[in-house]
Amino acid sequence: MRTVDVGPTFEAWQAAARALLHDGVPPAEITWREAPAAVVAAAPAPGGARVPRQFIELAREAAGAADPARWALLYEILWRLVHERRDLLADARDPQVRRLNALAAQARREALAAAPVVEPPGAGAFIPPHATLDELRAASARCQGCDLFRHATQTVFGRGPADARIVLVGEQAGDQEDRKGAPFVGPAGEVLDRALVEIGLDRQHVYVTNVVKHFKFTERGTRRIHETPRAPEINACRPWLEAELEIIRPSVLGVLGATAARAILGPEFRLLRQHGQLFSTRWSARTIATIHPSAVLRGQDDAEQARLYAMLRDDLRLMAAA
Repeated sequence: MRTVDVGPTFEAWQAAARALLHDGVPPAEITWREAPAAVVAAAPAPGGARVPRQFIELAREAAGAADPARWALLYEILWRLVHERRDLLADARDPQVRRLNALAAQARREALAAAPVVEPPGAGAFIPPHATLDELRAASARCQGCDLFRHATQTVFGRGPADARIVLVGEQAGDQEDRKGAPFVGPAGEVLDRALVEIGLDRQHVYVTNVVKHFKFTERGTRRIHETPRAPEINACRPWLEAELEIIRPSVLGVLGATAARAILGPEFRLLRQHGQLFSTRWSARTIATIHPSAVLRGQDDAEQARLYAMLRDDLRLMAAA
């Protein structure tokens, strides 16, 4: 066995891993030990094995997690990428790949928890007084109430008639919504449209919007991965939603997903336990929550997707009947 002392940074592990890989040392023969004062290993000669950029990005994120086993896991995956299969990261069911993704997510959560919480200024200053719905939509394009506007393509404001009886509120714009500038026009929107057709509700008569009007995401290669908005971002964007609801005053307020449910029904609301129930809120005496259409797409198999879709459809039917 070879004991390898490594500093607590991705760069220190990367240098040690390159040297070990160059010498052909398999993972089973290495004991990794984190040592803040460890000497960085000398870099091997050029021409070593190449690995997918996705691994470098994930490994760099995972290295920030507070888990002493992360160095061994990173090297095991690196070894497999080089000696077994270059497309390993595409296998979402592989235990080590799942652990790598979980470590990267853990590191992001820890970084957020450690970062000081700075409340953004909020959207209130961008909302014109006594505005119509069209005037609100135009004003929202200039919103800089939180930092999400810096990376999103555009503001995605609500769409639908000002006299709609039913308003559906989701979490935030997704990738396709951000590109097209309209809510629920991506894969989740297709699920929503299918359910609305099944219950006989014309989407042209429904107003659809989101709690957060900009797309929050993390770039991973060429992909933009959805990130759940945090409370400061939801609070910053809340004035837009409140202005929409004050103008429309819907008979029924439909809430799609846990993030929107907590924003409208409070932090104690439990979606899976309380979905389909009728609540009275300041915006509508008939407020009903259900799962977000994207939850159907995340179902692990056909049976679970069918169960989740039925839940969404049946709750939407309750909204239409209310």
